[in-house]
Amino acid sequence: MSHDERIQLNVRVRKDTAAQLDEIVEYYQHHTKYGKVYKGDVLTDIIEKSYDLMEKQRSMGRRYQ
Repeated sequence: MSHDERIQLNVRVRKDTAAQLDEIVEYYQHHTKYGKVYKGDVLTDIIEKSYDLMEKQRSMGRRYQ
């Protein structure tokens, strides 16, 4: 999927999870040089990093089988 294509996800999360996301967005805002940081961008970054880690763990698991 190209970076220009976007879909909207509507999800329900616990209030404490939403508060944690707000805190993470604030952290990103203070520790990046990109100006305004949006929740969608933070979630995208977290998902991409998690996916990369998952793929790395999968490939390492294949080596030992």
